Amino acid sequence: MFYRKKKRFSILTTQRKLAIFLACFILSVAGVFYYVNAQLTPTYLRYAEVQTNKIASMVISKAINSRTANVLDVNDIIEEVPSDSANMVTTKFNTEIINRVLSDTNSLVQSHLEQAEQGNLSSLPYLDDIEYDKQTMEDQGGVVFFVPMGQATNIPLIGNLGPKIPIRFHVIGNVQSNVVPTIQEFGINNAYVEVSIHIKVNVQIIVPLASKMSVVEQNIPVAMGLVQGQVPYIYTKGEGNSPSVEVPLPLPEK
Repeated sequence: MFYRKKKRFSILTTQRKLAIFLACFILSVAGVFYYVNAQLTPTYLRYAEVQTNKIASMVISKAINSRTANVLDVNDIIEEVPSDSANMVTTKFNTEIINRVLSDTNSLVQSHLEQAEQGNLSSLPYLDDIEYDKQTMEDQGGVVFFVPMGQATNIPLIGNLGPKIPIRFHVIGNVQSNVVPTIQEFGINNAYVEVSIHIKVNVQIIVPLASKMSVVEQNIPVAMGLVQGQVPYIYTKGEGNSPSVEVPLPLPEK
């Protein structure tokens, strides 16, 4: 009887030790996993932000390249304003054309980003180091892709090996855009004019146990070209004692 009790006590003690050992082992593994993940999370986020900017920028470029109209000549969007002086020419931008291009560009970029988030692979760029999760994109939305842990942590020894880390990004809000004109002096009374659309897209990047907000920005040219003005008979550049250049007048024909 005493032997049976002793044997039963020994079994219970062994089971208790085994349960404590398993609990400590599980807690240790969880602690190590949490520590490693906490150390690697900033690296994941930096890598995810780079890849997200790359993909979103390529989606925007793909949307713009699908336009039927190419970059306009700047003279197509500049019109002359009548002036009282015969020797003075005043010009202005044709806002109707610019606003139409701005609206079309906004709609096109927004549409391509929405299609990409719905799992339309034709709207997404093909990249060798990225694998898209089409099923998850169709079911849950957002652009979801996998990258090997070796690439995300920049460890050359494991390269494409290791577990694949899921990265997701969502477009937040609508596409924001505005017109940015740039005018540079070119020669005598000439100017190089470039009109572009500045696109801004807010995205939320999500990696395991962390997320981050980021902004994708891109400039899209609308029109560019040289605007030529009337060459003056006397040209002075700078201030002070800078020399003046006199342009010879054409002699009247005899």
